[in-house]
Amino acid sequence: MMIRTPHGSTARRRVSVLTGTVTASALLVTGCGVLDSSDDSGASTPKKGDDITVGLLLPDHKTARWDQFDQPLITKRIADLTHGKGKVVARNAEASAGKQREQFAELLSKKVDAILVDAIDSKAIASQVQEAKDAGIPVIAYDRLAQGPIDAYISHDNELVGQVQGQALLKALVGKTSSSKVVLINGSPTDPNTADLKKGVRAELKGNIIMAASYDTRDWRPEIAQQNMKKAIAAVGLNNIDAVYSANDGMAGAVIETMKEAGVEHIPPVTGQDADLAAVQRIIAGEQYMTVYKPFRREAESAAEMAVTKVQGRSIEFDALTRDSVNSPTRKGIPAMLVPVVALTKDNIKETVIQDGVYTLDQICTPKYKAKCDALGLTS
Repeated sequence: MMIRTPHGSTARRRVSVLTGTVTASALLVTGCGVLDSSDDSGASTPKKGDDITVGLLLPDHKTARWDQFDQPLITKRIADLTHGKGKVVARNAEASAGKQREQFAELLSKKVDAILVDAIDSKAIASQVQEAKDAGIPVIAYDRLAQGPIDAYISHDNELVGQVQGQALLKALVGKTSSSKVVLINGSPTDPNTADLKKGVRAELKGNIIMAASYDTRDWRPEIAQQNMKKAIAAVGLNNIDAVYSANDGMAGAVIETMKEAGVEHIPPVTGQDADLAAVQRIIAGEQYMTVYKPFRREAESAAEMAVTKVQGRSIEFDALTRDSVNSPTRKGIPAMLVPVVALTKDNIKETVIQDGVYTLDQICTPKYKAKCDALGLTS
């Protein structure tokens, strides 16, 4: 599938789903080597040296990856690229668009050298992106595409993520798809990723199953997903739900708990996204069918590299990192990196999150899950 921008135009590169072994080292772009080289021939004169400050605005604490992986990986990579002199000022908005605007204003007042922002409300933050542009502070949209004059974007092909989730549901429902009723628990309507995810999953499901109910989930909040799942059970009937499309893992956990509380005998296939530890354990336990693993290391480290090269004026290296292109409602041809994704099921846990060092066997296979791990061959 060709990458689609939010306006539906085709991007410059093809991104495919990774279904086999994925290692962090294999995913590192060649630009990393360039960045660590002392030979800057061909690059423009650096605007700044190593003593730089990068602001990092993350959206919430509910999604485990932000605190556990993205922030420390970005912080470490920036330090490595600047010989220990570069630092990160990180803030978490706790799922509040208003709080994120306050945090953005704080970074502007601190006159940081660059800002990485994972926008809660992509439209509302556009004016502050413009303020940063006016102040000469580059802004890189991280994981979610923000509006305004952003300098670059790094994420995944979110339409492809939705397709991967939809394909997984069809595989789980093989043999009975035409009559199957699926509930869709979508992400936040203020997140542009949600529209792409919807487009991808619906492209796979349309005509193959019955989309019995569909709900958007404000700010990706699990408690809202729980409310929506209760509505779905009331509207469709607990025993009539054959599968649930959940856009991410936090909501998947809420969906599963809601069905348990309602007295479901057998949990139907439930999708997810982000490969949270709790989701991986639910997959092992047979409660969640799959998640989409988006290699955190490449996304986080590449974002750090984008910020450093942009601040230091290294245009050649920056261009090497942003060979894709996307559109937002306010800007065309945004330089981008779109990172491949992996459909994670019980069959490839060892080859993905364990091999990449995201989790150890001990972290996953706690006493509660040891028997299930042993049955899957997940042993040290």
